[in-house]
Amino acid sequence: MPQDLSRRNLIRLAAAGAFGLAASSPLRSQQPPEPNIQLPPTPIVPTNRRSTVYLLTGENRRQNVHDALMGIDRDVRPALKRKKYVLIKPNLTSFTNQLAATHVDAIRGILDYLAPRFKGPVVIAESAGGNAQRGYDNFKYTALAKEFPSLKVSLVDFDEEALFVPVGIITYDVHPQMIRVAKRLFDPGVFVISSCIQKTHDGVVMTAAVKNVAMGGILRSGKKDTTKWTDKQKMHVGAHQMNYNLMLVASKMAPHWGAAVVDGYEGMEGQGPTAGTPVPHRIAVASTDFVAADRVATELMGIDPKWVGYLQYCDEFGIGNYDIGKIDVRGATISSLKRTYRLNANTERSLQWMGPMGPDPALGRGGRRPGAPPVPANPNPRS
Repeated sequence: MPQDLSRRNLIRLAAAGAFGLAASSPLRSQQPPEPNIQLPPTPIVPTNRRSTVYLLTGENRRQNVHDALMGIDRDVRPALKRKKYVLIKPNLTSFTNQLAATHVDAIRGILDYLAPRFKGPVVIAESAGGNAQRGYDNFKYTALAKEFPSLKVSLVDFDEEALFVPVGIITYDVHPQMIRVAKRLFDPGVFVISSCIQKTHDGVVMTAAVKNVAMGGILRSGKKDTTKWTDKQKMHVGAHQMNYNLMLVASKMAPHWGAAVVDGYEGMEGQGPTAGTPVPHRIAVASTDFVAADRVATELMGIDPKWVGYLQYCDEFGIGNYDIGKIDVRGATISSLKRTYRLNANTERSLQWMGPMGPDPALGRGGRRPGAPPVPANPNPRS
């Protein structure tokens, strides 16, 4: 397979399901046929409203996050008044690598916004990639309760709390199965804030606000469990199924979503979501529409929005606006702050969702099978 792939050829290869070909295959030099599969030209269940996304740049992470929320204050404040408590869902994909995790100063920026507008309590809660409490300790979240006493801040590990709502997803073979998702994320009295950074991803191209809550609320075994298990792994069953599963979980959670805050002070490119390298982007994005916030983040990363399957599905099922024509971007302009992020080396396999199903089970993240051939050179070199 050629080392230098254009975006057009990459999509065509993805749609044709050609990624499993070995380097020595006689089909290697053939041009794959145009796919017969395409997404619906219009949403199945259209979103009947426009969405506002606030975008800004600045040299102070905490101030950026606060000011981004101020930019959507008129959308947030009425909803806050109807809720009993706020749940901030950080992204602790790693509990040791700060770049892969929500920075405590981003949480401080959110709390700065909430303090004069909400009496509390505020819960910071996560089902982490490792151990949530270790993440809280390592990244200095434990100091927040003393810094914001009026908000009654507490730290919760979803896995130790072990309260869940069963949610249906599909297996690789498109059989139904249930997973356990943190019960707090479905509480009618909760205002959920997704606090994350924008990162490239090895399974779904990019990750930000929607995936942070949809994947991050799925439970695994806690310290008291005698048997180790994880329902998170049930999501990683192939490129087609993972994108669809994320939409299924998001559709159940979305009625309780409050605000998305994407802290792009330092984004992650390359081998995201845990082992990538920093991009000093110095931006912040906020919206009450998580899908719209992610569409803007995708544009800011220089990623073709057609490549992100789960966000397109969310748009098609009316969970939020992914159509940029229905999104009012306030503050700065996307064009003035756009960068080109280097993609994960597994991106080509991630794009298999755009074409027909392959014949083999996809084991591991992003549909990569043991013994799969090397991935060609990255199509998005860093600018």
